[in-house]
Amino acid sequence: MTIGPDETGALPLGEQTEWTATVVGAHRLREDTTVVRLIGEFVPFAAGQSVEVRTPQHPNMVRRMYSALPPSLDGKLEFHVRTVPGGWCSGAIVADSHPGDEWRISAPAGWLTVEPDATDVVMIADGVGLAPLRALLLDVSRRPEPPRTHLFVGGRYPRDLYASDMLFLLAGEMPWLTVIPVVQDEEDPGLADPFYEQCRVDIGFHPEEMMPGTIADIPERFGPLDHHQILVCGGAAMVRNTIDQLVEIGAPAEAIRYEGF
Repeated sequence: MTIGPDETGALPLGEQTEWTATVVGAHRLREDTTVVRLIGEFVPFAAGQSVEVRTPQHPNMVRRMYSALPPSLDGKLEFHVRTVPGGWCSGAIVADSHPGDEWRISAPAGWLTVEPDATDVVMIADGVGLAPLRALLLDVSRRPEPPRTHLFVGGRYPRDLYASDMLFLLAGEMPWLTVIPVVQDEEDPGLADPFYEQCRVDIGFHPEEMMPGTIADIPERFGPLDHHQILVCGGAAMVRNTIDQLVEIGAPAEAIRYEGF
């Protein structure tokens, strides 16, 4: 018997459809990026799915976000939030989230998943599109034999790889996981980001371990990817470009799952 939603997010009639969670930590890692951690009611979503959230900063606005953790019975949630240009809601969450804030969670939905019989997986993440893929990595790590997985995570500059320390540690703990950072510019801009400077750590990928280029370049450079399950998540334009490249090199359409925002 299943207790969670199906791939469309549908819940059985009569089931609870909204849950509450309280912010226990809001860690601003970059000028435009905050990681928000919450604990609350158990939310019956699946790893890789998104949920609708309402926050006290804009209680009448709904924003769809992806948990970076798989569902847990103790109600732990984690969201990676990046400011969207002109976005009132995202900007307020990044700048003004505080412990004690109560969020309303609803409407789990989405189809990002790692199939049970997958043996080779390619994950392609742009920016905070990493969040659902990280949830899936943690979820498949519980399997007796996790699939061989290559995670490509991209940003314009090295400092845009806001989770590089966490990914470096994950790759060290999971022998089946390979992480490849991808950056468009190999040097950070001269403009300072005080939040980056405050949270900078020595753990992470060295510049020589970073691949120059864009996330959309990955399919052509690593094709044909004809026996892999492929997951793509990030900005809508990046996702479209990457899917086009995947199709062009002959990746089977049925093997590709994606989410753009």
